[in-house]
Amino acid sequence: MFRFYTLLSRVKYSRKMDQKLKTDETPPAALPSALPAALPAVLPGDNTQAFLNRELSLLEFNRRVLEQAEDPTVPLLERLRFLCIVSSNLDEFFEVRVASLLAQYQHNSGVDEVSSINLDGASEECRQIIARQYALLNDQILPKLSENGIHLLRRADRNAAQKAWVKQYFDKEVRPLLTPVGLDPAHPFPRVINKSLNFIVELAGKDAFGRGTAIAIMKAPRVLPRVIRLPDELSDKPGASYCLLSSVIQAHMADLFTGREVVSYSQFRVTRNSDLWVDEEEVKNLRQALQSELHSRNYGFGVRLEVARGCPRHLADFLLDQFSIDRSRLFSVDGPVNMGRLLEIANTSSRSDLKFAPFVPGFPAKLVNPHDIFGILSKQDVLLHHPFQSFQPVIDFIRGAATDPSVVAIKQTIYRAGANSELMEALINAAQRGKEVTVIVELMARFDEEANINWAERLEEAGAQVVYGVVGLKTHAKMALVLRREPGGLRRYAHLGTGNYNPTTAKHYSDFGLLTSNEALTADVNEVFIHLTSLTRPTQLSCVWLAPFSLQKEIVRAIRHEAAIAKSGKPARIIAKMNSLTDESVIRALYDASADGVRIDLIVRGACALRPGVPKLSENIKVRSIVGRFLEHTRIFYFRNNLKHDIYLSSADWMNRNLFRRVEVAFPVHTPALKKRVLREGLQVYLKDNVNAWELGSDGRYRRRKPRGSQKPFGAQQALMETLGLGPAADHNKDNDHGIDPVAARRG
Repeated sequence: MFRFYTLLSRVKYSRKMDQKLKTDETPPAALPSALPAALPAVLPGDNTQAFLNRELSLLEFNRRVLEQAEDPTVPLLERLRFLCIVSSNLDEFFEVRVASLLAQYQHNSGVDEVSSINLDGASEECRQIIARQYALLNDQILPKLSENGIHLLRRADRNAAQKAWVKQYFDKEVRPLLTPVGLDPAHPFPRVINKSLNFIVELAGKDAFGRGTAIAIMKAPRVLPRVIRLPDELSDKPGASYCLLSSVIQAHMADLFTGREVVSYSQFRVTRNSDLWVDEEEVKNLRQALQSELHSRNYGFGVRLEVARGCPRHLADFLLDQFSIDRSRLFSVDGPVNMGRLLEIANTSSRSDLKFAPFVPGFPAKLVNPHDIFGILSKQDVLLHHPFQSFQPVIDFIRGAATDPSVVAIKQTIYRAGANSELMEALINAAQRGKEVTVIVELMARFDEEANINWAERLEEAGAQVVYGVVGLKTHAKMALVLRREPGGLRRYAHLGTGNYNPTTAKHYSDFGLLTSNEALTADVNEVFIHLTSLTRPTQLSCVWLAPFSLQKEIVRAIRHEAAIAKSGKPARIIAKMNSLTDESVIRALYDASADGVRIDLIVRGACALRPGVPKLSENIKVRSIVGRFLEHTRIFYFRNNLKHDIYLSSADWMNRNLFRRVEVAFPVHTPALKKRVLREGLQVYLKDNVNAWELGSDGRYRRRKPRGSQKPFGAQQALMETLGLGPAADHNKDNDHGIDPVAARRG
């Protein structure tokens, strides 16, 4: 119950912060008079309103990911991986988005019609997605895996030798760790951890004391693997055989209740609210407060219950009552309650022929010698495009700064660094060497809090100055600044990026990073760091857009400027790429620009509340989403601006939270050659994609784009792998000879 009320407090706090920050917000342009003043979120299929529903748009993204799992041209183990990614995404959707909607609904005493509609609509959409998931797993993925020598064996599928091995494994490894709890007044319902595997068992007969306890609850030990590989020599099938821990326990359920009859049983899993929160205005030390709060995340209020398909209704009702979950959020599944655990098979299998072909990212020739990185950057900027180009130069930049005797200070923001990081070790090394190291560690990075706390402690022990951002705002900007003493005095070098300083995710997420010594840009970065550590209002920045102060206003201003150009009869063009687009002020500005004749292409990976293609509202706007091998993560904002071709890279999506409740930066790309690269590699190639592209209709549904007529299949990610990666197709010095003007780049 405590977790529920802390979430309500966060809802109230966010509303206060929104109101406070929006006092400086430029009033959005009015919508066309044909639309009502108040625009409620609506379900896909309804064209009468201007905004699409955020939650349902997020679920549409998961439909697109699921489509990757259904695609027979995708390698089989990668199809399994996509299937598991959908499960992980849905977990987070319930932990965060559904939990938030429930809190809003309860806060308004159950009369919030919009929250109620959103909850019902989201539950129904999830039910459809989950049904497709398990049908795909059982009807296609598992049979095809078996055909290829990877067998997931149920109890009935195991031969006599395998059953004997499983029995021995159960007796030696599993049973000693199990603690069945027969429910009675002295044995209350146990605390069940978020997303953990559990069993409910219905019993007949009397217990050892002559009483008729009817229900027992049993937790699966968290220390045991959920996927178990059986010895190859026991199999009568070629290949590798696996079984699930849940199958092992269920096969020997009766052994746990001697003298009782097991009438029925089911595995179950409860998903809880996981939106971690502390009152940052009240605590004295955010890190210490957060450490004490992390444990509570496992016991937030329940938002979803998953049971096996054969679970009797009365047992499911009993669990729903225990967790205070509405029946609309009960999901009966035809398989393991946590499909995501099957990712272990894809990760550990040696069958490389069933996975994507290995890819080696390219490495800019000018940065091959890491010892000369500051010499190179003193002469020119370097643009990196991950994962098609290696993240190693970023590590070399920080590592070189740590060991370079001329470097006197390093400043960096950290949002998601991961549990193991060469980059973080380099910062620790720099501090130990006596350099001035300042690190802004965002402790509230969802699901990375514990790792960030550990890094903060190690950095402080090494002598670094560690601060935790700004109270009430997440520091999401990706910046590193190096100050180096040179013959002409102190010189600044910086790295700015669209993605996290995480070497692992940099292999799987598409992001741009800029290494630069540009005087104006590095001066702005320095001012932002001073702002974050001193909490003083930042001075006037010359080229960087900073949230929550100027970013939203500058985006809207740039959109309106492009609209003014269109109204004057000149070509006007906006292309933007991001993860999510939900901020109403930006969407309204885009609608107005469309009405004024600006051609707008939006590449939005996930949630998009803008409704494209509506006559007199958004007929000049097209929205597409790219879902492929790599997770699209770049944020790029392009404005043609009378052939000035303004290009900004950013850490921020066009969402209210990014523009008003986070510290974010958008930074310009100045060098013409690098502008061409961003335009070509980050935008144009994605507008040409007809393999992994999905186009958003005005009904809120996405439709996969396919080659038409004589068009050849073209995938943006594959093209970038061939262009930027190592191999015979790579050409790292290739110039763009197609020009930069993308007014006609929407072809294909």
